Amino acid sequence: MANANTTALASALSKAMANIHQRGWCDGTGGNFSCVLERDPVVLLMAPSGVDKGSVAPRDLIQVSETGSVVAGKGKASAETALHLEIVNSCGAGAVLHTHSQAGTLLSQWALQQGSAGQPLERGHLELRDLEMMKGLEGVKTHACSVQIPVYANDQDLDSLSLRVRPVLADAPHGVLIAGHGLYAWGRNLGTAVRHLEILEFLLEQRWRQLLLEALVQRPQTASATP
Repeated sequence: MANANTTALASALSKAMANIHQRGWCDGTGGNFSCVLERDPVVLLMAPSGVDKGSVAPRDLIQVSETGSVVAGKGKASAETALHLEIVNSCGAGAVLHTHSQAGTLLSQWALQQGSAGQPLERGHLELRDLEMMKGLEGVKTHACSVQIPVYANDQDLDSLSLRVRPVLADAPHGVLIAGHGLYAWGRNLGTAVRHLEILEFLLEQRWRQLLLEALVQRPQTASATP
């Protein structure tokens, strides 16, 4: 990490990860975070796998090639690097941020449990609508609209998962959910990606609270209708 641009990006990514960890969105060793260091060929600046993302210093970051190999730094690249690379290549993203928040994990599972006959779906979506905070997503100009976050079943084969997710990435609202696993958010640069992550996490938090409130409101009616 010799040049000034790399040093500045490493410092910014380290700070962003610490802030995300502090908000409880990547507890333990959860989450993985990347920024594009070079485009041709792609080189990602990432946190190594299996470490507490709240305490990764700039010097601890690794550089990962477009084949997923570590080309600088010490540590192992996350198995989920394949999905980071797919998002970068499909969306032109400059940063990809993956969180394991309670809201994202809960709602991603719930969204795929809405299949017929109680059978979980392999893919689905989570609709968010009519909220002022949606205007924090690039391209959204009014609260009077809806966005659909794609949701996919989890898969330990990240190459396979990346191929399945690829067709929806370009039209996704800067985020995709993996069931029981959490949110991937991205942006054209790190600052935009952080903003999209914060907005989407707010919307996810609001959605599960809304579902809970609706259930509480309906409960007395159900109880009174019981003979």
